[in-house]
Amino acid sequence: MDLEKQPQKRPERHPAAPAPAAVSGTAPAMRASDADRDRVADILAEALAQGRLDAEEHAERIDATYRAKTLGELEPLVGDLPAAPDARSAPGTAADRGLPDASGAYGEPEEKLVAVFSSTTRRGRWRVAARTTAFSLFGNIEIDLTEATFTQRLTTVNAISILGNVEVRVPENVSLRGNGAGVLGNFEVVTLEAADPEAPVVVVNGYTVLGNVEARPKRGKLIADLLHAKLRKHLGH
Repeated sequence: MDLEKQPQKRPERHPAAPAPAAVSGTAPAMRASDADRDRVADILAEALAQGRLDAEEHAERIDATYRAKTLGELEPLVGDLPAAPDARSAPGTAADRGLPDASGAYGEPEEKLVAVFSSTTRRGRWRVAARTTAFSLFGNIEIDLTEATFTQRLTTVNAISILGNVEVRVPENVSLRGNGAGVLGNFEVVTLEAADPEAPVVVVNGYTVLGNVEARPKRGKLIADLLHAKLRKHLGH
């Protein structure tokens, strides 16, 4: 047989490498960092607040998020959700900037509270960040939102307690949601749905190891009508 007419042997094709994880644009086998897990938790919190996930689905994904070891394990948890996990860090986005207050200023996009063998308290009148990370190691953190100013619709609190305590208190006329896990500890979010569909939404997520994370409404505490009117105005209603 004429060798020139023989079909040429195609080079052996190796299986395609998995697509880079959407969490950070790097190989899915790379170990995930706490920041990677927090970004995924933020997307899941927004999906819960928007009704894209129900409470049970959200709880399962949050649990898987904080158990994930690699970026490849994180990517499927948000692959069917519209927002990219790193979209929150894009400059100029609404999630990053929050909504302006009456002076036209924007609230801080993120706040970090840390208590290591110590105590940290956030209370009184202040502009709530769109995202708050609370980390307690043999310490105590209290976040009291009952007199705070909400300048964005969604506020997310990521709470991690290791042999410590994190307590979150919200006004009775906001929506309180969230899920997490406790390992030989207590993680409790007393869910609340505000009568006003335009009310702020506070989502508390995280986990605790031999510690306590608790979020609940504070009886008798309400956001002032002025703040509600301001929020509705900035939301375009």
